[in-house]
Amino acid sequence: MPVKRDLAQLKLSPEETRAFLESKRGVRSMEEAREWLQLRGIDDLECITPDLAGVARGKMMPAKKFTGNTSLALPSALFMHTISGEYPEESGDFRYSPNDGDLKLVPDLSTLCLVPWENDPTAQVICDLVDHSGSAVGYTPRNVLRRVLALYENRGWKPVVAPEIEFYLVSKNVDPDYPLVPPIGRSGRQIQSGQSYSIGGVNEFDELIDDIYDFSDAQGLEIDTLIHEEGAAQLEINLRHGNPLELADQVFMFKRTIREAALGQDIYATFMAKPIQGQPGSAMHIHQSVVDSATGRNIFSNEDGTASELFHYFLGGMQRYVPKALLMMAPYVNSYRRLTYGMGAPTNTAWGYDNRTTAFRVPNSDPAGRRVENRLPSSDANPYLAIAASLACGYLGMVGAIAPGDPTDQTVNEDGEIELPRGLLEAVAVFEAEEHFKEVFSREFVATYAGVKRGEHETFMQVISPWEREFLLLQV
Repeated sequence: MPVKRDLAQLKLSPEETRAFLESKRGVRSMEEAREWLQLRGIDDLECITPDLAGVARGKMMPAKKFTGNTSLALPSALFMHTISGEYPEESGDFRYSPNDGDLKLVPDLSTLCLVPWENDPTAQVICDLVDHSGSAVGYTPRNVLRRVLALYENRGWKPVVAPEIEFYLVSKNVDPDYPLVPPIGRSGRQIQSGQSYSIGGVNEFDELIDDIYDFSDAQGLEIDTLIHEEGAAQLEINLRHGNPLELADQVFMFKRTIREAALGQDIYATFMAKPIQGQPGSAMHIHQSVVDSATGRNIFSNEDGTASELFHYFLGGMQRYVPKALLMMAPYVNSYRRLTYGMGAPTNTAWGYDNRTTAFRVPNSDPAGRRVENRLPSSDANPYLAIAASLACGYLGMVGAIAPGDPTDQTVNEDGEIELPRGLLEAVAVFEAEEHFKEVFSREFVATYAGVKRGEHETFMQVISPWEREFLLLQV
């Protein structure tokens, strides 16, 4: 079990009580970073950045070397490989750099925090990527989200998001040919499905939950609530609303945290969209609102409290563009197993007030809290890309004055109709064909992401599934 480092035991002298030294997360300068690391006796520092899949890539180095103005770099091709680690063939507009040049890691010191599950004193910092000229690399996830946020900023708007992340706990499984099964809980029995909001279901994993809370607190990550979801050993963590980039960083780090806490209890945590046949899928619902940068007023509400035109246009943009951007919210073959008829996830583009069967739900709230919940993204999505895609679709609706359809108060998942791409290749095709995306995300990103996803589909097609062996082996 990893050693937990309790910073409450640190004895700070009066001159050491400056705010940045007490901060669990983030400093303002490299000089502050040097003092922050020295105070905590940090030996090693992880310089990490999310790749297209949201996997942490980077380098580990001695803390003293980090604060010594050392330059860090990663090869550009690292951000063009598939989830299985392969480099796909060039296709469409997707091309590799001819020299596979280096990309420079630039630490975002506001993300500096501990790595509480490590035995040796270790810290981590999320890095941005720039090229040899110092320009942001357009196809890297953090920069894609920053580009979308800049569009809002240029209009005097500031988006606010609150993600909800579902995941499963499963018994360790070292052979991928065997199905995943729920773990044994505190009671000594395998937990069953149908445990929505069950406190008893959460209590089955008390030690794990305590580790998640402790690890999160040590990193300065704020959990709003934690619940048991419908699936067997399926949990959900809700985060407090805030700046989209900061929330994407938190989801990125929460995923690492939850996996490490689970491994400490000798089980797995998985964010696969559909890990267990017959069980509900796992989503990453994204609540979104937009405020006026100057006044802080929610632009989704008029002064009299009624819904504004921009609110409706945001919904119109979601309805028109989210199906085309679904690739960024449902990025794998497995993602589309969740978005199927009869499994609880929305398969439509409808919207409604407090209607969980719609793709775009408007929760009950006061005018200041009016927001849109996008229920389509799955928990396997890269949080930077899913949030960027969702906000970009709403933005396109607002600037294009796209009127939405009428809201519905009916169940809209029972007719068997699916209004979304049915698989990865279809999602790639509609994503690549949308010209607006080349402006809001950059042509470079659209080409790179589509090329990588085509490559992932090709590797998937090389695998023979149990279904094929069961029904085709002796009958065709």
